[in-house]
Amino acid sequence: MGLTLYDKLWDAHLVDQRDDGSALIYIDRHLIHEVTSPQAFEGLRLAGRQPRRLHANVAVPDHNVSTDPNERALAGYSGVADATSRLQLETLNDNCNDFNIPLIDLADQRQGIVHVMGPEQGATLPGMTIVCGDSHTSTHGAFGALAHGIGTSEVEHVLATQCLLTQKMSNFRVLLEGDVQLGVSAKDLALAVIGEIGTAGATGCAVEFAGSAVTALSMEGRMTLCNMAIEAGARAGMIAVDETTLEYVKDRPMAPRGAQWALAEAYWQTLHSDDDAVFDRELRLDASKIEPQVTWGTSPEMVSSINGRVPSQQSLPDETSKKSLARALEYMGLEEGMALTDIEVDMVFIGSCTNARIEDMRVAASIVQGRCKAANVERVLVVPGSGLVKAQAEAEGLDKIFEAAGMEWRAPGCSMCLAMNADKLAPGKRCASTSNRNFEGRQGSGGRTHLVSPAMAATAAVAGRFVHPSTLEI
Repeated sequence: MGLTLYDKLWDAHLVDQRDDGSALIYIDRHLIHEVTSPQAFEGLRLAGRQPRRLHANVAVPDHNVSTDPNERALAGYSGVADATSRLQLETLNDNCNDFNIPLIDLADQRQGIVHVMGPEQGATLPGMTIVCGDSHTSTHGAFGALAHGIGTSEVEHVLATQCLLTQKMSNFRVLLEGDVQLGVSAKDLALAVIGEIGTAGATGCAVEFAGSAVTALSMEGRMTLCNMAIEAGARAGMIAVDETTLEYVKDRPMAPRGAQWALAEAYWQTLHSDDDAVFDRELRLDASKIEPQVTWGTSPEMVSSINGRVPSQQSLPDETSKKSLARALEYMGLEEGMALTDIEVDMVFIGSCTNARIEDMRVAASIVQGRCKAANVERVLVVPGSGLVKAQAEAEGLDKIFEAAGMEWRAPGCSMCLAMNADKLAPGKRCASTSNRNFEGRQGSGGRTHLVSPAMAATAAVAGRFVHPSTLEI
């Protein structure tokens, strides 16, 4: 019987398998940021340990950094107004200096969101096991890698041993076949899958995305899809290696070169599920029927197509679902049965590890160009995922397009994805967001978040409400 991609990656990294199901796997790359690492480094100090393999680690500040260009222009972290955030950032620097961990600091143009920086630098490579103290580490599975988030105690364990104690997951293949409609992106495909199976639908699974709609995606789109796998309950998302993968990776700063590239490429081309591989579960969706998506509630599974409506209680099967709907609508300030196109927004956020790459910036700018922010939209934050994305966008003049439309062009960081920095959503305010989570208070206490693609976010910014991008007057 053939092997799945996940099986191949697991077997290649298995160090020890116990009868109780627990296993030890080797970790090739450990990505580190300022939020989940301080306790781990302190644990090393208290135990008198050193990291097992220094250059298997790469650190970067992202969650707490200021994205205000004026604050970022100040030296070091002095522009970070919040004392707790500043302390975490300074602590990351100190820890990396003390333990000789490679650090891309705030003054480095390569700095950015860890899940944007890693692929850009070639720290993310096919066939790797990759971990980070952040749930959206699943992003890196787009490269035919086994990548998932870990907790702070596990961060310490990986630093000390270069191994992870874990259990093998089930294999779940999601097949997306067909040509997507105009205006539909990887974010819409991801939300449609989550809407189909729910936020617990892939619990305990490694999800492999496959099918013609997946292979047609750029690496940016594939990263978005794998990024959102965690929102379906999966621990990891992954996509087989193909020419698109290899073209992206080649000549990245940390990628192999010369004879090593040839050897690596030969191995990487085997990183796909065998034709006779058997999956524990499988889901098939016709991607050609998927429309642009908008979440209306307080969970990614509370989602509908742009032409849909907020559900009504009478359409739900049980009391639990009805109570969840009532609570979500009360928090979101919406009514049963209302059309999604009737929902107006107060803010728009284009950024996060889900949608802050150059492709996302280009799509948003193409919609914004020649238009202005709607009068009812108070702010639009456009936050590139890294300094390199920012520089590329500025070289293409995208920043000028956003600024001419009355939008804010920011410095790289996690920004409004989560309320862990100065970019927050005020209570009762409604945001069209390209991020990955819409839980209560995710973007700020009392804030109301609607998850959408960059195209939908840009359209909402200029229309003032949710509409299909194709309906904008040319």
